[in-house]
Amino acid sequence: MWLLVGITGSSPPVGESVQTDIDPRTLIGRKAFDREGAKIGTVDEVYLDDATGEPEWAAVRTGLFSRDVFVPLEPSEVVGDTLRVPYDRALIKDAPDLGVGRHLSPEQELQLYHHYGLDVTG
Repeated sequence: MWLLVGITGSSPPVGESVQTDIDPRTLIGRKAFDREGAKIGTVDEVYLDDATGEPEWAAVRTGLFSRDVFVPLEPSEVVGDTLRVPYDRALIKDAPDLGVGRHLSPEQELQLYHHYGLDVTG
């Protein structure tokens, strides 16, 4: 199960470089881009692992039919004031439509792991 974090973000300090240890409080409102630099949308929500409290998924509001798509926060990176997601825009756009604003079930989580080709054992 995943816990929704509904917090407002803040801008990172000027000159911030690549950050891989993502603080969920700074993600809301950031623009998200795919691995080629194409804009995906804006981070609306961050989901935390119930057991560890670590940020696992971001719901990004896209301009594509104005829906939220889930993107994995690992191995994504914060670069300056943006979230860089290391997947193609087409793959992100085709992510399962799971709705937002509630916990992700283990089955939904598994769908996302499979969609992004992530290791489900880790």
